[in-house]
Amino acid sequence: MQQGTSSGPQGAQDWVGQFDLRALPQAFYDDPYPIYRALREQQPVLRLSDGSVFITRYADVLAVYKDTQTFSSDKSEEFRPKFGASPLYEHHTTSLVFNDPPLHTRVRRRLIGALNPKAIERMGPGLEAHVDMLLDQMAPRTEIDLVSEFAAAIPVEIIGNLLGVPRAERGPLRDWSLAILTALEPSITSAQFQEGNQAVTEFLRYLEGLVAERRRNPGDPDVDVLTRLLTNELDGQSLTETELYQNCIFILNAGHETTTNLIGNALVALAGWPEQRARLLAAPEMIDTAVEEILRFESPNQLGNRAATVECTVGGVVLAAGTRVNIGIGAANRDPEQFADPERLDLGRTPNRHVAFGSGAHLCAGMNLARLEARVALTHFLKRYPEYRLAASPVRSQRARFRGFSQVRCRLGPRR
Repeated sequence: MQQGTSSGPQGAQDWVGQFDLRALPQAFYDDPYPIYRALREQQPVLRLSDGSVFITRYADVLAVYKDTQTFSSDKSEEFRPKFGASPLYEHHTTSLVFNDPPLHTRVRRRLIGALNPKAIERMGPGLEAHVDMLLDQMAPRTEIDLVSEFAAAIPVEIIGNLLGVPRAERGPLRDWSLAILTALEPSITSAQFQEGNQAVTEFLRYLEGLVAERRRNPGDPDVDVLTRLLTNELDGQSLTETELYQNCIFILNAGHETTTNLIGNALVALAGWPEQRARLLAAPEMIDTAVEEILRFESPNQLGNRAATVECTVGGVVLAAGTRVNIGIGAANRDPEQFADPERLDLGRTPNRHVAFGSGAHLCAGMNLARLEARVALTHFLKRYPEYRLAASPVRSQRARFRGFSQVRCRLGPRR
């Protein structure tokens, strides 16, 4: 069997009756897709023990994403029992992704302006130079870790540039991001809760100095996201200090972890589907559809959340007002009603209307930047090391929401 296919762990069908996002089997972390398939077929709107529902069909996911009046992104009520009065609670209830208008609108407008097509195009040459530098550093080696030495080193450079973080000060960014995002898992340990709170606290302390410096010496708001967040010229309404700091943290987290996973997932998938890798090597102009297919096939972000504001119906199931809706992004992107032969990696798949970046008003503001990073990373890596192979079984990060690897040992092969 090729890596990435899903014949399914034995007993996946049996998990439907006892499925619980807060108590997942190890098989789910290894390969969730057989369980997603069983849920789609048997209980596409599954009521969980905590009163929430889990939806797995593409049509239902898209409907929830697009109806922002009925389904709220505000997490102040949902996160209070989990986080209490903690730094994590303040962060996750103030960031762009977990808010409705007007805060969502104010922050998103500022981000979109700094991530417009021209601004992203200007990032291209610097991104290519950085990727080539990473590849040059690998040259004397025969084996590397694709995650720490390549995939994770790309977005931290881009996000560091967007926020104007000096290179010498970027060391803690990845660890802070991992700790804060891990706290969003359906179930966390007390140690993970403490690590997440410490990461938010340390990041805020660092941002105080960075923001003070930017206020003294503003950058170009067309390319400097922090300067853009500080200005009130867009709508005459400044962000509060809390909104400013917490959304700087959000930008790092949103732009870093998912892009790291996208690049890592892509290189592992291509190693497991050699005929698709050969196809891309023979026709590198396919890189755009290849990136979209990786986003569908191994979505870096597998779960989303909404809350019903009124009594409503999803997939024929009546939901009371206040019902929390867990959105199965990874499940929707393997729905055969939307995608032909969905368990197959097809780098030329078109159309490919996946929901890896969400949909509707909360469509990922940085999606085109993530696409650029993935295109450059994959194109340059494959051109330099077309015969790379995995040196050991990749190590999954053991998270349900963010699907990626913590380590991927790789033998580079001959350099070109």
